[in-house]
Amino acid sequence: MRLTPEQIQIIRRTIAEIAGEKATVRLFGSRLHDQVKGGDIDLLVEIPDPVENAAVLGARLEARLERRLGGRKVDVVLAAPNLIRQPIHQVAEQEGVLL
Repeated sequence: MRLTPEQIQIIRRTIAEIAGEKATVRLFGSRLHDQVKGGDIDLLVEIPDPVENAAVLGARLEARLERRLGGRKVDVVLAAPNLIRQPIHQVAEQEGVLL
């Protein structure tokens, strides 16, 4: 996994601040592979309660994380009971690592 312990703490703290303490976060994509260079940080944020304004929530998470992680590109995929599941959700759940 190509995240430092400090980056993991920043991600977990930011998700809790914006999405709530019950939210969980999984890292998936290229950052899981130590031999790969570069790439953005792909995160699946799972929220147990329905979400209002998912697009706004996702954008806030991405913007705050990108600032706190020194400009590194972050892509956030949201999962909540009221959101439509896409194929990316299954990929993220299967290969993702809980942070």
